[in-house]
Amino acid sequence: MTDVQTTPDVRTTAQLEEEGDIAADYIEELLDICDLDGDIDIDAANGRAYLSVNAGDGANLRVLSKPETVSALQELTRLAVQSKTGSFSRLILDIGGSRDARQSELAVLVERAVERIEGGAAEAALPPMSSYERKLVHDLVAERGFVSDSRGEGKDRHTVITRGA
Repeated sequence: MTDVQTTPDVRTTAQLEEEGDIAADYIEELLDICDLDGDIDIDAANGRAYLSVNAGDGANLRVLSKPETVSALQELTRLAVQSKTGSFSRLILDIGGSRDARQSELAVLVERAVERIEGGAAEAALPPMSSYERKLVHDLVAERGFVSDSRGEGKDRHTVITRGA
């Protein structure tokens, strides 16, 4: 079972593009302040604006691409978008391939959890994570033929994997 929104927020492509433009301006200012180089790509898919910041080998985006830093910058960027549009943003920020790296880490967590279940455990709980990361985990778990649901509240919300029916 996945997280369910009670009031779906359907955004038009134009609204998502506007969010992306606002976010890109915000991140560009941040990069200028930090004296970092980066190319910003904007995409809109699945009801979200996606912003990717990449740079060549000489740039030092690693300073910003740590998972905790990306999460914090994503929240700040969402707030900047919200202050301009008046609407909550579900924007996803990727810096230097941080999202792909995190997805690989999540795949390893899911693999270990599935191994525990196959070894006889009734369920396996993963650590708390963002709603976006839980969605990725739910997809990975379903691909493996297992069942998952989110439990807990707020910052303690986490995914629990079971064998299912």
